Order: sequence, then structure tokens, then C-alpha cells
Amino acid sequence: MPTLFSLKGKTALVTGGNVGLGQGIALSLAEAGADIVSVARRDSNDTVSRVEALGRRSLSIQADLGSTAAIEPVLEQAAALGPIDILVNNAGIIRRADAVDFTEADWDAVMDVNLKGVFFLTQAVVRRMIAEGRGGKIINIASMLSFQGGIRVPSYTASKSGLAGLTKLMANEWAKHGINANAIAPGYFATDNTRALQDDPDRNREILGRIPAGRWGEPADLAGAAVFLASRASDYVQGVVLPVDGGWQAR
Repeated sequence: MPTLFSLKGKTALVTGGNVGLGQGIALSLAEAGADIVSVARRDSNDTVSRVEALGRRSLSIQADLGSTAAIEPVLEQAAALGPIDILVNNAGIIRRADAVDFTEADWDAVMDVNLKGVFFLTQAVVRRMIAEGRGGKIINIASMLSFQGGIRVPSYTASKSGLAGLTKLMANEWAKHGINANAIAPGYFATDNTRALQDDPDRNREILGRIPAGRWGEPADLAGAAVFLASRASDYVQGVVLPVDGGWQAR
């Protein structure tokens, strides 16, 4: 049974792997045996050192994935660790304002990173997977707002709702190539993106009051879901958006 979850000999590219959820996912995949390429706007030196301490190879690539021009250079650098077997699309940004005041610039910035960048990076990775005939695993990081509307985050809601649909399309088209496309939908996790909510006493109390687990999620809480979806254990799982939310949706 343990071999079902082994990632030994695999290389995973994790976007936004320098901090928060991305770093937590990168470390969990490394613990399962994968080498890690972390792509982020800032350096991922901390992630690299922690992955290497686990006995795995690692590489930090700095790039702005809000621009499709960054994609090919990123993949050329990532090739130093070998072909990409696992792609985790975690990088994302958020902008907050009432919908009636939301700007076009904030709309475009979020959509470029959270949806457009995800699609074209995945397309480029999958083209290589198909050409080499070796299959692979795509894991998109969705959100609770893939299922519900939220407030004051119109472009984030649109991007994460779109990502849930895009995950299913990827599964439909690429399953025949031995490529699995699934998503993880984290609930309310303690990260920089949710700092404004954590620091607002009223919103913090409302959020915690709905989570049966009674706490904010931590990056390590995604480890099991990430390793499962990256491993052979999920070979017959396609197009799933898996909530990891402490029971938020159950309530």
C-alpha cells in the first residue's frame, strides 16, 4: 500500500511554492519522494533548503506567472531536474473591493494570474507530457469560492469558479493520455491572502463559528490531499474538486 503513495523518481513543479499553502504542498510532495521545482515571484530559497534537507533535489525559479511570456523560460529552467510529472497550480492573488467599485485593473491582474496563467502553463506542460507519452498529474488549487460567491472579491470568485470548470475540461480531454486533472479547494487557511479576514474581529468570529473543526487551516492540512492526487493512488480519479475545509461546506 505505501508504494501507491510514493512519488520517488517524480518531479513536481509547484507555483507559489515559496510560502504558505504552496510551500506546504511542496514539502509534502518532497516527503513522499518527489523532487521540487518552486516557481514564484520571490525566491524560494527556504523551500529549496527544506526540500534538500529531506534528501530531495530542488530548484527555485523566480517568475511572474501573470505574463504568459514567462512560461517557456520557466520550463526551460525546470528541465534541469528532468521532465515534469506533477504540476501544482497554486500561485494566486486576490483584490478586495465592493463589486460596484471594483476596477478593471484589479479584475485583469487577478484573472491573469489565477486563470489565464494557470491555463497556459498547464497547456505547455501537458504538451510535453503528451509528446513524451508518459502521462502526469495536474493539481489545481481552487477555493471555497469555486462553490459560493463570497463578498468583495469579484475577480477572485470568477477566477476560482472558472478554475473548477477548467479542471473538469482538462480531465475530459487529457484522461486518454494518462493525465489526471483534479483540484483541491482549501477552506479558510491562515495565509497572507486571508490576513485581512483574520485581523477583522467580526469576520474572524463569523468564519470560525461556521467551521466544525473550530480553527483556521494550516498548510500541513493539505498534505494528504496533495500526495493522494499526485500519486498512483488517484489514477482513476478525474475532474474532482476536493474540499479541504474543516467541514465548512458540511455546515
